[in-house]
Amino acid sequence: MGLLLRISRGIDWLNEMVGKTVYWLVLAAVLVSSINAVIRYGLNISSNAWLELQWYFFGAIFLLCAGYTLLRNEHIRIDVVSSRLSQKTRNWIEIVGGLFFVLPLAVGMVWLGWPIFMNAINSGEISGNAGGLIRWPARLMIPIGFFLLSLQAVSELIKRVAVMQGLIPDPHEKKDAVLPIKPVSE
Repeated sequence: MGLLLRISRGIDWLNEMVGKTVYWLVLAAVLVSSINAVIRYGLNISSNAWLELQWYFFGAIFLLCAGYTLLRNEHIRIDVVSSRLSQKTRNWIEIVGGLFFVLPLAVGMVWLGWPIFMNAINSGEISGNAGGLIRWPARLMIPIGFFLLSLQAVSELIKRVAVMQGLIPDPHEKKDAVLPIKPVSE
């Protein structure tokens, strides 16, 4: 289990670095959007390439940060229901969900997305919009993003099993910050 936990830490580190790097794409998307709006409304000049670049950035942010979101335990779940379950039951749900839902979906998307990317790069696919961009960079984000998600799903499975065996503390356990109450001096 020690080797698996080291692999898990490596995957966590990778997704942490990717997530923190992709944060900068948010700034790039905002700048592209702002500059495009100023040029379009101020100079009455427009280009579909700027709009598509915004979409590419948004897609990259969403796809490349999927693994990072799973690492941070920020994905959607029904807390009203899960909060009423025991920790052991929640761990089993995470394991079953990871094995039978997240991993098959993510691996399937990598498997199906790679040929689409290869077709786009081999054919030189370009957007159908006037002044549109080449499509392969956007198509590449799909297999990369889902590959990072599948790696993180494996890491989360390793950590869940380790938590259930009592080898590590639960990394997703909420540690509510409770400030000590100081008595008021009279």
